[in-house]
Amino acid sequence: MERNVQWVIDKRVEKTIVNLQKNNIQGYLVQDENELLEKIKELVKEGNTVGAGGSMTLHRAGVFELLKSGNYNFLDRNKKGLTKEEAYEVQRQSLLADTYLTSSNALTEEGELYNVDGYGNRVAAMIFGPEQVIVVVGINKIVKNIEEATKRVERIAAPANTKRLERKTPCATLGYCTDCQSPDRICNSYVIIRKQMVKDRIKVIIVNKELGY
Repeated sequence: MERNVQWVIDKRVEKTIVNLQKNNIQGYLVQDENELLEKIKELVKEGNTVGAGGSMTLHRAGVFELLKSGNYNFLDRNKKGLTKEEAYEVQRQSLLADTYLTSSNALTEEGELYNVDGYGNRVAAMIFGPEQVIVVVGINKIVKNIEEATKRVERIAAPANTKRLERKTPCATLGYCTDCQSPDRICNSYVIIRKQMVKDRIKVIIVNKELGY
């Protein structure tokens, strides 16, 4: 990346981490996937029970492979052979995990996490339950404010995810949100996390590259 552009991004990340910490959320910056995995190993004790939300960011960064390494009690809702009911129960169990890993649809420069969920299991775990929540985001998910976060979901995250999941929604065809009433709609629970009551329960790891939707 051109150095002056990188300088601008670095300043945005610096501001975001400062504001995360003001909101009782710990912020970290890592340069790539290798540093990310090392940071997760540092934060998650071996033997811990770990849950995770569905996330292309975690998938692309190799986080799921780490969790399946045998060093953790990974509550894997995508484990082969699970019935729909069993997968649902795994998601329920994840609400009481030692650590919950996920990404975020957007992270504002004010240190706010903005997420839109289908079933609500991901945002539920972020809000309450697991002792520790680790949120991994690429620099592409940092936005100025909640207004930009909303637009990011409508124009990028939601259409990309419905396309990936082969949902029968207008955005999966048009490429942008129409606030549809489709039975396949994945935008149901809208959650803004501005601050945390328990200091550093949520930890945000920013990866200095584009990752996920």
